[in-house]
Amino acid sequence: MRHNKKFNHLGRKANHRAAMLSNMACSLIMHKRIHTTLAKAKALRIYVEPLLTRAKEDTQANRRLVFSELKQKAVITELFQNVAEKIANRPGGYTRILRTGFRLGDAAEMCIIELVDYNENMLKDTKKAAKKSTRRAGKKAAPKAEEAAAPAAEAPAAEAAAE
Repeated sequence: MRHNKKFNHLGRKANHRAAMLSNMACSLIMHKRIHTTLAKAKALRIYVEPLLTRAKEDTQANRRLVFSELKQKAVITELFQNVAEKIANRPGGYTRILRTGFRLGDAAEMCIIELVDYNENMLKDTKKAAKKSTRRAGKKAAPKAEEAAAPAAEAPAAEAAAE
């Protein structure tokens, strides 16, 4: 029975799954975006987000805990120096999963998992979206009322000038 066994085993033994998630996390940290299946991406998100949270505070204990999971010095350096600076103000949700369709060979659902703060296109869109106002009805009604009042005010002034 599978009582209280909630995580996805991904069809692998525990050692294989741990090695795969560690390698995928290293690739994600180094390249900021990887292309994989949806099931692996969801498992990777659960695996890598606590490591990213640890990286926000650069202590020797946190470095050792993250190194025990990832086991690559270059990745640890990248994580604690560059990535930690970008995610410092974010309270969580460091990764984004974008679905890209289905693989031709076996129809597995594919996606891109990326670090949120490194996608420049999405960051530009959020800045533009932040400028918009939410009071749409008030905005549209006010200019029409002003336009209607302006010609009405000009008409008596024009008649007075003609007389």
